[in-house]
Amino acid sequence: MAEVIKTKVLIIGSGPAGYSAGVYASRAMLEPILIQGIEPGGQLTTTTEVENWPGDTEVQGPELMLRMEAHAKAMGCQIVHDMVTSLELSKRPFIATCDSGLSYEADAVILATGARAKWLGLDSEEYFKGFGVSACATCDGFFYREQEIVVVGGGNTAVEEALFLTNFASKVTLIHRRNELRAEKILQERLLNHPKIEPLWFNELKEVIGTDNPKGVEAVRVENVKTGKITEIPCKGVFIAIGHSPASELVIEQLDTHNGGYVKVQAGSTRTSIDGIFAAGDLTDHIYRQAITSAGMGCMAALDAEKFLAEQE
Repeated sequence: MAEVIKTKVLIIGSGPAGYSAGVYASRAMLEPILIQGIEPGGQLTTTTEVENWPGDTEVQGPELMLRMEAHAKAMGCQIVHDMVTSLELSKRPFIATCDSGLSYEADAVILATGARAKWLGLDSEEYFKGFGVSACATCDGFFYREQEIVVVGGGNTAVEEALFLTNFASKVTLIHRRNELRAEKILQERLLNHPKIEPLWFNELKEVIGTDNPKGVEAVRVENVKTGKITEIPCKGVFIAIGHSPASELVIEQLDTHNGGYVKVQAGSTRTSIDGIFAAGDLTDHIYRQAITSAGMGCMAALDAEKFLAEQE
């Protein structure tokens, strides 16, 4: 029979939300176990310079996550490199089964599995990720002051990012495969009237072009979906803004969700629709999606779990 490990608090996910929950749950003497998942450290491990983390003028994303992991360990959080494949939430204690075959029995669970940016799936897009290709304007827009950049998409995310990027860029080209946007009307109006933004209708991104040494973007190649005409657009940055997908596969049929799968929490807390299950970070936050807000929610989740367990006792 497979080994079952018991814990008061099981944390699933290892981004800023998960590690912060680990720090606070450890300080509350809850002896938490944190399961890192398939991508230890989360989305920040694919980011280079981070300039908006308080206390660090500049820090590398992977370095920041290693520091957060070390902090959680130092506080007493047990960190396991494994991946949860199933989660049984129908009764307490909750049961998480991992890829290794191990199972964990927990009185409370903090979900911090994050979200993933949607990508186009191009080889060149993958190659230049973190070197001119990004999915977060608020994270990386600062690096493109007085540069020409490209945004791909046509919904609220794309329009908001294009407008935000005008604070830095000399020109923003919005590439969209249709000739009308899906974004809210007021956002469309702002974009279409902005002197720095030029929409390129009926086009889709086919290739990101750049240099290898040093690695960086120089242009994009787009194709007109009606005529097949190929156009090359010079740019230093490419922002893919076609949305995010919350990593809620484990709980999508067990917890209340909204906005395309984000886990729903009670206002002002991290409590979900099941008592004893808490959600933090990008898994539940479809608005801000920042490392610092995720870390704050991780703190909240640990404090909510501590209060829940105390009430049970």
